[in-house]
Amino acid sequence: MIEKSFVMMKPDAVSRRLMGQILSRFEEKGLKIVALKLRAIDEDLARKHYGEHSDKPFFEGLIEYITSSPALTMVIEGDDAIAVIRKMVGATNPKEAAIGTIRGDFGMDTGRNIIHASDAPGSAKREIALFFDEDEICDYSMSDNAWIYE
Repeated sequence: MIEKSFVMMKPDAVSRRLMGQILSRFEEKGLKIVALKLRAIDEDLARKHYGEHSDKPFFEGLIEYITSSPALTMVIEGDDAIAVIRKMVGATNPKEAAIGTIRGDFGMDTGRNIIHASDAPGSAKREIALFFDEDEICDYSMSDNAWIYE
């Protein structure tokens, strides 16, 4: 089933100049980037995005971190995109993430784990709506689709 997922390269990925390497992994996999925006995330948006963690002790540090520098936000589309991307991203704790995953290859600490990816269709829909207007999401055909999907 073709679905959309929200993905955010966090400030550490941007500041460490890893955007191109990470973005190319999604493209090489055959996923379609349908929206992309480099942006500073303000405190209000950060609190909405991470609202489910508001009662946790790490919440204020998370808000400070995610607002500290620009993040690259995107919408990625593909067959079972949410599960595929989560597998590519790896475990939340980079020390537990498999080598070959984004966090396993580029991260060392849970608090600086490079990337966020939606974990379910409901959260993907909510997160996409927080960061993108409908008219910012592009619909287009990939010329190599017949080589990616049966």
